[in-house]
Amino acid sequence: MAGTDLMALPEGALDTIAARVGKSLRGSHDGIGLRVGIACALFNGGITVRLLDGALDALRDAGTGRDDIALAWAPGAFELPLVARAFALSGQVDVVLCLGAVVRGDTGHYDFVAGGCATGIQQVQLSTGVPVVFGVLTTDNLEQALERSLPDDSNKGREAALTGLEMVRLLRSAPFA
Repeated sequence: MAGTDLMALPEGALDTIAARVGKSLRGSHDGIGLRVGIACALFNGGITVRLLDGALDALRDAGTGRDDIALAWAPGAFELPLVARAFALSGQVDVVLCLGAVVRGDTGHYDFVAGGCATGIQQVQLSTGVPVVFGVLTTDNLEQALERSLPDDSNKGREAALTGLEMVRLLRSAPFA
């Protein structure tokens, strides 16, 4: 069995665990009526537009209306947290998706950009209480970035959108609401 097979949640595990606790809360991928802010990096735009396509397809499939989606273009991944913060503080969105791509190069620049971006995004969601999803690829090479942004269910932009919807629905469920 491959390592990734061992990491997957076993089929039926959530039902088994739910039977052992008083409440088991989980969000849904229902996007109807939710307002979504998307902060997308222009740098490595050939990859980020593929992530954006995946996210927009997922939101459409989940029932999120076109008019309920706002898109802001940041220069690069490092700037995404500030754009996410502006969205979160606006009161106009229920969730923020951050989409970007940081590809390792020959210098330490990668570590600073990827780490700063991840830390900043986490800080925004923890300080505002608005779900802010890290849909930023951090890859060793272009081939990995292309593979993670394919136009199918494995697209990490799609995954980010579904994660965002799930987080909103989870946080709105009792006993959190």
